[in-house]
Amino acid sequence: MRMRDIVPIWRLERLWQRRRNRGVRWLAVDEHTEYEDLLGDIRSLPENWHGAGSCGSAPLRAIAIQGQSRRIIHSAETGVGKSTLLLSHVSQHHTVFALDDTGGANSLAQVRASSLLKREAVDFVIGPTQETLPRHKFVDRLQLVLIDGPHGYPFPELEYYFFYPHLDEDALLIIDDIHIPTIFRLFSFLREEEMFDFVGVASTTAFFRRNSAPLFNPLGDGWWWQSYNRKRFPVRTFSHDFVPRSARPSSDFRHLTGDNSE
Repeated sequence: MRMRDIVPIWRLERLWQRRRNRGVRWLAVDEHTEYEDLLGDIRSLPENWHGAGSCGSAPLRAIAIQGQSRRIIHSAETGVGKSTLLLSHVSQHHTVFALDDTGGANSLAQVRASSLLKREAVDFVIGPTQETLPRHKFVDRLQLVLIDGPHGYPFPELEYYFFYPHLDEDALLIIDDIHIPTIFRLFSFLREEEMFDFVGVASTTAFFRRNSAPLFNPLGDGWWWQSYNRKRFPVRTFSHDFVPRSARPSSDFRHLTGDNSE
Protein backbone atom coordinates (compact mmCIF):
# COMPACT_ATOMS: atom_id res chain seq x y z
CA MET A 1 0.00 0.00 0.00
CA ARG A 2 1.34 3.43 -0.94
CA MET A 3 1.57 6.32 1.52
CA ARG A 4 -0.66 8.47 -0.70
CA ASP A 5 -3.41 5.87 -0.26
CA ILE A 6 -3.36 6.49 3.49
CA VAL A 7 -2.38 10.16 3.89
CA PRO A 8 -4.42 12.89 2.12
CA ILE A 9 -2.52 14.20 -0.88
CA TRP A 10 -2.51 17.75 0.49
CA ARG A 11 -0.71 16.45 3.60
CA LEU A 12 1.97 14.85 1.44
CA GLU A 13 2.31 18.09 -0.53
CA ARG A 14 2.72 19.98 2.75
CA LEU A 15 5.45 17.66 4.03
CA TRP A 16 7.34 18.15 0.79
CA GLN A 17 6.81 21.91 0.90
CA ARG A 18 8.14 22.24 4.45
CA ARG A 19 11.47 20.92 3.25
CA ARG A 20 11.52 23.46 0.43
CA ASN A 21 10.51 26.39 2.64
CA ARG A 22 13.73 26.37 4.66
CA GLY A 23 15.78 29.49 4.08
CA VAL A 24 15.17 32.43 1.77
CA ARG A 25 14.31 31.68 -1.84
CA TRP A 26 15.08 34.51 -4.24
CA LEU A 27 13.08 34.37 -7.43
CA ALA A 28 14.97 34.44 -10.73
CA VAL A 29 13.70 37.41 -12.73
CA ASP A 30 15.90 37.19 -15.85
CA GLU A 31 13.64 34.72 -17.65
CA HIS A 32 12.14 36.02 -20.89
CA THR A 33 8.43 36.84 -20.71
CA GLU A 34 5.72 37.54 -23.23
CA TYR A 35 5.40 41.02 -21.70
CA GLU A 36 8.90 42.34 -22.45
CA ASP A 37 7.72 45.33 -24.48
CA LEU A 38 5.19 46.29 -21.82
CA LEU A 39 7.74 45.87 -19.03
CA GLY A 40 10.15 48.10 -20.95
CA ASP A 41 7.48 50.78 -21.34
CA ILE A 42 6.62 50.62 -17.64
CA ARG A 43 10.31 50.77 -16.71
CA SER A 44 10.68 53.93 -18.81
CA LEU A 45 8.08 55.80 -16.77
CA PRO A 46 9.65 58.57 -14.67
CA GLU A 47 10.57 57.93 -11.05
CA ASN A 48 8.05 60.54 -9.92
CA TRP A 49 5.27 59.13 -12.11
CA HIS A 50 3.07 59.22 -9.02
CA GLY A 51 3.71 59.99 -5.37
CA ALA A 52 2.54 56.83 -3.64
CA GLY A 53 5.62 54.69 -4.27
CA SER A 54 6.10 52.36 -7.21
CA CYS A 55 6.50 48.64 -7.63
CA GLY A 56 10.11 47.91 -8.59
CA SER A 57 11.43 46.22 -11.70
CA ALA A 58 12.21 42.87 -10.02
CA PRO A 59 8.71 42.35 -8.54
CA LEU A 60 7.09 43.38 -11.82
CA ARG A 61 9.20 40.87 -13.73
CA ALA A 62 8.38 38.20 -11.16
CA ILE A 63 4.65 38.91 -11.56
CA ALA A 64 5.02 38.60 -15.34
CA ILE A 65 7.00 35.34 -15.10
CA GLN A 66 4.71 33.73 -12.54
CA GLY A 67 1.60 35.06 -14.25
CA GLN A 68 2.38 33.70 -17.70
CA SER A 69 2.73 30.18 -16.31
CA ARG A 70 -0.95 29.98 -15.32
CA ARG A 71 -4.30 31.01 -16.76
CA ILE A 72 -5.42 34.12 -14.90
CA ILE A 73 -9.05 34.90 -15.60
CA HIS A 74 -9.87 36.90 -12.47
CA SER A 75 -7.45 38.81 -10.28
CA ALA A 76 -7.47 41.62 -7.73
CA GLU A 77 -5.10 44.04 -6.07
CA THR A 78 -5.20 46.65 -3.35
CA GLY A 79 -3.42 49.86 -4.22
CA VAL A 80 -2.85 51.12 -7.72
CA GLY A 81 0.26 51.86 -9.78
CA LYS A 82 2.67 50.23 -12.19
CA SER A 83 1.52 46.78 -11.11
CA THR A 84 -1.98 47.71 -12.31
CA LEU A 85 -0.66 48.46 -15.79
CA LEU A 86 0.99 45.05 -15.95
CA LEU A 87 -1.89 43.10 -14.41
CA SER A 88 -4.36 44.64 -16.85
CA HIS A 89 -2.55 42.56 -19.50
CA VAL A 90 -1.74 39.47 -17.42
CA SER A 91 -5.35 39.01 -16.25
CA GLN A 92 -8.52 38.79 -18.31
CA HIS A 93 -10.48 40.62 -15.63
CA HIS A 94 -8.67 42.61 -12.97
CA THR A 95 -10.30 44.40 -10.01
CA VAL A 96 -8.46 47.25 -8.30
CA PHE A 97 -9.36 48.41 -4.79
CA ALA A 98 -7.85 51.85 -4.33
CA LEU A 99 -8.30 55.32 -2.90
CA ASP A 100 -9.00 58.31 -5.08
CA ASP A 101 -5.84 60.24 -4.27
CA THR A 102 -6.36 62.97 -6.87
CA GLY A 103 -4.59 66.10 -5.70
CA GLY A 104 -2.23 64.04 -3.56
CA ALA A 105 -0.14 61.16 -4.83
CA ASN A 106 -2.27 61.02 -8.03
CA SER A 107 -1.61 57.30 -8.49
CA LEU A 108 -5.20 56.49 -9.53
CA ALA A 109 -5.38 59.36 -12.03
CA GLN A 110 -2.02 58.47 -13.54
CA VAL A 111 -2.97 54.84 -14.04
CA ARG A 112 -6.37 55.66 -15.53
CA ALA A 113 -4.81 58.12 -17.97
CA SER A 114 -1.97 55.83 -19.05
CA SER A 115 -1.94 54.46 -22.58
CA LEU A 116 -0.35 51.30 -21.11
CA LEU A 117 -3.54 50.41 -19.21
CA LYS A 118 -5.78 47.83 -20.88
CA ARG A 119 -8.92 49.61 -19.76
CA GLU A 120 -11.47 47.01 -20.83
CA ALA A 121 -9.87 44.46 -18.49
CA VAL A 122 -9.98 46.56 -15.30
CA ASP A 123 -12.67 47.52 -12.81
CA PHE A 124 -11.91 50.09 -10.12
CA VAL A 125 -13.51 49.94 -6.68
CA ILE A 126 -12.85 53.32 -5.12
CA GLY A 127 -12.56 53.97 -1.40
CA PRO A 128 -10.65 52.76 1.66
CA THR A 129 -10.15 49.00 1.47
CA GLN A 130 -11.16 48.85 5.12
CA GLU A 131 -14.68 49.68 3.85
CA THR A 132 -14.79 48.43 0.26
CA LEU A 133 -13.44 44.90 0.74
CA PRO A 134 -15.95 43.84 3.45
CA ARG A 135 -18.80 45.08 1.23
CA HIS A 136 -17.55 43.55 -2.00
CA LYS A 137 -19.25 40.40 -3.29
CA PHE A 138 -16.76 38.12 -5.05
CA VAL A 139 -18.63 36.13 -7.69
CA ASP A 140 -15.64 34.38 -9.29
CA ARG A 141 -12.62 32.51 -7.96
CA LEU A 142 -9.39 34.51 -8.07
CA GLN A 143 -6.22 33.26 -9.74
CA LEU A 144 -4.03 36.14 -8.50
CA VAL A 145 -4.19 38.60 -5.61
CA LEU A 146 -1.70 41.38 -4.84
CA ILE A 147 -1.89 42.95 -1.38
CA ASP A 148 -0.37 46.44 -1.54
CA GLY A 149 -2.95 48.75 0.01
CA PRO A 150 -2.67 50.53 3.37
CA HIS A 151 0.42 49.21 5.13
CA GLY A 152 -0.33 50.03 8.76
CA TYR A 153 -1.24 47.20 11.11
CA PRO A 154 -3.75 45.48 10.93
CA PHE A 155 -4.82 46.53 7.42
CA PRO A 156 -2.79 44.03 5.33
CA GLU A 157 -4.15 41.24 7.56
CA LEU A 158 -7.66 42.61 7.03
CA GLU A 159 -7.17 42.49 3.27
CA TYR A 160 -5.80 38.96 3.50
CA TYR A 161 -8.87 37.88 5.45
CA PHE A 162 -11.31 39.09 2.80
CA PHE A 163 -9.28 37.66 -0.09
CA TYR A 164 -8.06 34.22 0.99
CA PRO A 165 -11.41 32.34 0.88
CA HIS A 166 -11.74 33.28 -2.81
CA LEU A 167 -8.34 32.07 -4.00
CA ASP A 168 -8.46 29.29 -6.56
CA GLU A 169 -6.15 26.31 -6.25
CA ASP A 170 -2.77 27.25 -7.82
CA ALA A 171 -3.61 30.95 -7.40
CA LEU A 172 -0.82 33.43 -6.68
CA LEU A 173 -0.95 35.43 -3.45
CA ILE A 174 1.53 38.32 -3.60
CA ILE A 175 2.45 40.36 -0.52
CA ASP A 176 4.35 43.59 -1.15
CA ASP A 177 6.66 45.50 1.23
CA ILE A 178 7.59 42.64 3.54
CA HIS A 179 10.45 44.79 4.85
CA ILE A 180 7.84 46.60 6.99
CA PRO A 181 7.94 44.72 10.33
CA THR A 182 4.22 44.00 10.73
CA ILE A 183 3.93 42.91 7.09
CA PHE A 184 6.96 40.69 7.62
CA ARG A 185 5.01 39.02 10.44
CA LEU A 186 2.20 38.28 7.96
CA PHE A 187 4.82 36.93 5.54
CA SER A 188 6.29 34.73 8.29
CA PHE A 189 2.84 33.39 9.18
CA LEU A 190 2.04 32.56 5.55
CA ARG A 191 5.32 30.69 5.10
CA GLU A 192 4.06 28.22 7.70
CA GLU A 193 0.39 28.24 6.69
CA GLU A 194 -0.75 24.87 5.32
CA MET A 195 -2.88 26.44 2.58
CA PHE A 196 0.12 28.04 0.86
CA ASP A 197 3.38 27.03 -0.75
CA PHE A 198 6.14 29.63 -0.55
CA VAL A 199 7.26 30.41 -4.10
CA GLY A 200 9.93 33.01 -3.32
CA VAL A 201 10.83 36.67 -2.92
CA ALA A 202 11.65 39.37 -5.46
CA SER A 203 13.17 42.40 -3.74
CA THR A 204 10.65 43.08 -0.91
CA THR A 205 7.71 41.28 -2.56
CA ALA A 206 6.75 37.74 -1.55
CA PHE A 207 4.97 35.17 -3.70
CA PHE A 208 2.84 32.27 -2.47
CA ARG A 209 0.84 29.58 -4.27
CA ARG A 210 -2.51 28.37 -2.96
CA ASN A 211 -2.24 24.59 -2.72
CA SER A 212 -4.90 21.90 -2.31
CA ALA A 213 -5.08 22.02 1.50
CA PRO A 214 -8.60 22.55 2.89
CA LEU A 215 -9.75 26.13 3.42
CA PHE A 216 -9.16 27.42 6.94
CA ASN A 217 -12.67 28.29 8.13
CA PRO A 218 -12.97 32.11 7.90
CA LEU A 219 -15.93 32.07 10.31
CA GLY A 220 -14.45 29.69 12.90
CA ASP A 221 -11.47 29.71 15.24
CA GLY A 222 -8.99 26.84 15.24
CA TRP A 223 -5.90 28.88 16.16
CA TRP A 224 -4.45 25.69 17.65
CA TRP A 225 -4.41 24.05 14.20
CA GLN A 226 -2.30 26.79 12.64
CA SER A 227 1.35 25.86 12.27
CA TYR A 228 2.63 29.30 13.30
CA ASN A 229 0.79 29.00 16.63
CA ARG A 230 1.57 25.32 17.22
CA LYS A 231 5.31 26.01 16.99
CA ARG A 232 5.21 29.00 19.34
CA PHE A 233 2.60 28.14 21.95
CA PRO A 234 2.79 29.01 24.71
CA VAL A 235 4.73 32.26 24.46
CA ARG A 236 7.61 32.04 26.94
CA THR A 237 9.22 35.46 26.74
CA PHE A 238 8.21 38.99 25.81
CA SER A 239 11.40 39.66 23.89
CA HIS A 240 10.92 36.91 21.25
CA ASP A 241 7.87 35.21 19.78
CA PHE A 242 9.65 31.91 19.12
CA VAL A 243 11.82 29.98 21.57
CA PRO A 244 12.31 26.22 21.90
CA ARG A 245 9.62 24.39 23.87
CA SER A 246 12.28 23.32 26.33
CA ALA A 247 13.30 26.92 27.08
CA ARG A 248 12.54 28.28 30.54
CA PRO A 249 9.99 31.15 30.55
CA SER A 250 11.51 34.56 31.20
CA SER A 251 11.09 36.19 34.62
CA ASP A 252 8.65 38.79 33.30
CA PHE A 253 6.50 36.10 31.72
CA ARG A 254 6.57 34.01 34.92
CA HIS A 255 5.40 37.11 36.81
CA LEU A 256 2.50 37.55 34.38
CA THR A 257 1.38 33.94 34.80
CA GLY A 258 1.84 33.95 38.56
CA ASP A 259 4.71 31.46 38.46
CA ASN A 260 7.01 32.49 41.35
CA SER A 261 9.28 29.49 41.11
CA GLU A 262 12.98 30.10 40.64
